[in-house]
Amino acid sequence: MLPKKPITDRKTRTKSPEQALASLMRLCARAEKCEGDARRLMRGWGVPTQEAEAVLARLVRERFIDDSRYAAMFVREKMHLSGWGIYKIRAALQRKQVDKAHIEAALEQVNPEQMGTRLAEQLRRKLRTVKAKTPYDLRTKLMRYGLSLGYDFETVREAVTAYAPNTNDSVCDDF
Repeated sequence: MLPKKPITDRKTRTKSPEQALASLMRLCARAEKCEGDARRLMRGWGVPTQEAEAVLARLVRERFIDDSRYAAMFVREKMHLSGWGIYKIRAALQRKQVDKAHIEAALEQVNPEQMGTRLAEQLRRKLRTVKAKTPYDLRTKLMRYGLSLGYDFETVREAVTAYAPNTNDSVCDDF
């Protein structure tokens, strides 16, 4: 086994503001990026903050970066491909420092019926792999899974009720 190199030996690749601009233009032409992504990349490239903001302003002005467009794309992708719920999507966009108004506008486009259908698909898929000894365990695991995907409690409860046997029996009937 080879010894690990200390982290301090890692060379940071620095870029000039012009190089950062060219790199970000190429990246943004291939995939949507938000302002937070661009700032993080430029910080990693060692671009000074003031110059990074000037590069970012140019990217926004030339519409390489548009946070409202990014938020709408992110919501569609995470809902349809990843099966995430609104809470998880909102948290991810907030971590990327997307403006709250853009997040809310993008989430307003979500169809609640599609969300319920997507959650049902996810739970049906999970049901094949989950191992539970009792119906209560099964419901608990499915509830936890649905909530971890970012769906609200009521939506998850309704979907789980459709797939798992009802366990309204009191656990403490012996007392």
